[in-house]
Amino acid sequence: MNSNADNRNFEFYGEGLPGVELSELHGRLIVIEGPDGVGRSTQVSMLKPWLESNGHAVLDTGMTRSALAGKGIKQAKAGITLGPISLSLFYGTDFADRLENEMIPALRAGFIVLTDRYIYSLIARAIVRGLEADWIKSVYGLALKPHAIFYLRTNVKDLIPRVLSSPAGFDYWESGMDLHLGGDLFDSFEEYQTRMLAVFDSMTDQYGFEVIDATQPIEAIYRNLQRRIGRLLRESY
Repeated sequence: MNSNADNRNFEFYGEGLPGVELSELHGRLIVIEGPDGVGRSTQVSMLKPWLESNGHAVLDTGMTRSALAGKGIKQAKAGITLGPISLSLFYGTDFADRLENEMIPALRAGFIVLTDRYIYSLIARAIVRGLEADWIKSVYGLALKPHAIFYLRTNVKDLIPRVLSSPAGFDYWESGMDLHLGGDLFDSFEEYQTRMLAVFDSMTDQYGFEVIDATQPIEAIYRNLQRRIGRLLRESY
């Protein structure tokens, strides 16, 4: 379990959102983190029905899903002209909107909020793009500390065939093409994801990530997550 949060009580990383009474939040916040193509979305899609079948109300959420900024981010990224600061602040707006209008209301109602990525991917992306680490971390001082952060850890060698076999293939932004790291998508993806993984690894102790070996089969990862989440819920209710 994430050592940064009590089994029951919430805390903010910084000043937090104004007007939020933390004692009114009765749900649990669980994060699935990791690089592009590691299988986070697959695990969330499996965990949600399992939790619901065990009597839990679940909200699943993830980046670019906010009503305020989600569509705008997708449109802006399609133009491949965003700079690092604009990109980071756009994602920060998306996160703040989802936190205030989706996650906190759900937690207030006692839901389990299961999120595909959280602030850690956003911080890692900003750092890799050269933004000052303390500044970007302060931007996300409004975020709640989760009850658990499961980091699906892998290596670039394992990521490449996963991305190649996906319908979308290499993504411009997830390959770091805006950073000019290589002559083509393949080389840029390899270098960008190597840098991302290094930042994720550096966050493990600071944020209390629970590391899961994501080179295992999907079912083995799922069973591992089931055991850990089941234990968390038994301890915290």
